[in-house]
Amino acid sequence: MSDAAVRARTALILPGAGARSAYQVGAVKALAELLPHTAPLPFGVLVGTSAGAILGAVLASHAPRFRLGAASLERVWRNFHIDQVIRVDPVSMLRMASHWLLALMSAGILVPLPRSVFDSSPLRRLLARHVHFERIRHNLERGWLTSLAVSASAYQSARSVAFFECAIDRPGWRRSWREGQRAELTLDHLMASAAVPFLFPPVAMGGEYYGDGAMRQVAPLSPAIHLGADRLLVVTVRPPIGTPAAPATGPGPPALGQIFGFMLDTLFLDGLDTDLDRLYRDNLLAASGRAEALGLRVVRPLIISLSEDLGAIAARHAKLLPRTMRVLLRMLGASDTEGQQLLSYLLFESAYTRQLIALGYADVRARSAELSEFLAA
Repeated sequence: MSDAAVRARTALILPGAGARSAYQVGAVKALAELLPHTAPLPFGVLVGTSAGAILGAVLASHAPRFRLGAASLERVWRNFHIDQVIRVDPVSMLRMASHWLLALMSAGILVPLPRSVFDSSPLRRLLARHVHFERIRHNLERGWLTSLAVSASAYQSARSVAFFECAIDRPGWRRSWREGQRAELTLDHLMASAAVPFLFPPVAMGGEYYGDGAMRQVAPLSPAIHLGADRLLVVTVRPPIGTPAAPATGPGPPALGQIFGFMLDTLFLDGLDTDLDRLYRDNLLAASGRAEALGLRVVRPLIISLSEDLGAIAARHAKLLPRTMRVLLRMLGASDTEGQQLLSYLLFESAYTRQLIALGYADVRARSAELSEFLAA
């Protein structure tokens, strides 16, 4: 089978993770180093959600040179500061707090409730500099890439939508509460996919408002399979199985920060585990000789996951956040041990992201033989 044919069947899936996606950047860097220096992207299908959608779009921009794309990601994530994602200067934070207070006190009469806690316009400016959609389309036309899919969630119709651009005439699909929709991808799709509910504002597209793609995403592997892949490499940020929960800091109920961190864990991570269980069952049925009758095919997944819990790492770097952000997190109860999971998603600061890049790199290098075989198959 030709290299192009293998690429077309191979997908890289990057679930959402906020600041935790620095781990995925390190994993991508190590994957690129397993191949020759000038090798193209070995994944014909790229599927991303939330921050993972942004990583996928950057890699798609550099599809002819995988290492160049990995280096471009690392350069940004090694030097990250939270003001590249949201506005956290004292004036902006004071304006935000005043707006919320006035809206709540007046029941929305004097000013409407804000659409989100944070202003994410800095992230849009950052993406405009580093994601080149014309280059992505050029790479699709030249065969360096087969498909790029970005998942977002529609608030009005409550659908999980995988927006995709494809090099061939592949139709969309529709299932219960989820669908694939062919589209010309733009910055709006990336901003919508990364719009964590309550924290970031929803994005209007085609008469609907969209938010983070992890919401209602019960089948995160599905877009890659619909787009023709049967070899799936998934880089997740799920903590190691059996990692003990953070100890409580007091006898009272959990703080808001701990609850919100738990919600983000559920939002970003639980759907993947459920979908993997379903895939393993389908593979058993497909291998039983009834594949054609059931409309199934064997799909080979390979999962890269954390070897350490990121919450404890985030707690060590909490003081790097701007004072305004630390005050807000302290109010939510996210400045202590119980809030470290929330912190691990929001800590867009270079000392933290560099440590996660190093961890992702080391985890892939530890499995280099297995991953080299997967990429060469």
